[in-house]
Amino acid sequence: MIDGFTHGVARPVGGDVAYSIAGTGPPVLLLHGFPQTRAMWARIAPALLAAGRTVVCADLRGYGASWKPSAVVDYSFRRMGEEMLTLMRDLGFERFDLVGHDRGARCAHRMALDAPGRVRTLTVMDIVPTHLLLSDLTQEVATAYYHWFFLAQPEPFPETLIAADPDYFYESCLLGWGAAELSDFDPRQLSAYRAAWRDRDTIRGMCNDYRAALVHDMADDADDLKAKVHCPALALYGAEGVMARAYDMGTTWAERCTDVRTQAIPGGHFFPDSAPEETTAALLEFLGGQSSAA
Repeated sequence: MIDGFTHGVARPVGGDVAYSIAGTGPPVLLLHGFPQTRAMWARIAPALLAAGRTVVCADLRGYGASWKPSAVVDYSFRRMGEEMLTLMRDLGFERFDLVGHDRGARCAHRMALDAPGRVRTLTVMDIVPTHLLLSDLTQEVATAYYHWFFLAQPEPFPETLIAADPDYFYESCLLGWGAAELSDFDPRQLSAYRAAWRDRDTIRGMCNDYRAALVHDMADDADDLKAKVHCPALALYGAEGVMARAYDMGTTWAERCTDVRTQAIPGGHFFPDSAPEETTAALLEFLGGQSSAA
């Protein structure tokens, strides 16, 4: 799955969490997004490893080889984040750098708010805060991100439609939200995504992730509208993506972090897949600068 990494399964909370780990240096946790798995880091994690980091890549609950609980509330970013915090502690890492893309970035943002003493730095990729996206929804964002509302419909409506042809549906997601072609995705990584999303439990888990966002995450975020991330933060975004067109990313994150930089990466929403070298370079510059400043 990720060359040079050891692959394991832990049970930090209530079910199995699949992860990959390698290295002996300062720890960094990488969290994937929808509709992917930890395989999305296959061309980024080895470079972080080579730079002297201990790298942990985990499948979020509901995704990949991790467990798929039945209750929607179990898919709130708060509960996902608590699970990842416990996983890292169980692996021996009390404090660590945190990187997330898409749903993983939303989980990471929640972790940085809930456990500021645990997160040394935060990197979010191609998101704006969940409450902002949903409470100030524009026509452009609603059209491009229609899947938020389709997936959140009551079970089994979206699950039944998706299961009829999961490759068609999820590949349409990969090709949306900015410039992307299937050829932008590494064949081995794409194969791993397909193997995961063809599983009916994974389809249900990913739907529950979005169901939780509209209810539980909105409520949690409403309680924390004035809360800021206080650790050093980096917000990367796709230069040709929906987020870049719809939001001023610098202003958006400056209002929610006390120390943040923003940077565009060539491509659309899935730039970690389509532009792994540029993504890795931005990460290494940020993490290296923070290490030298520590």
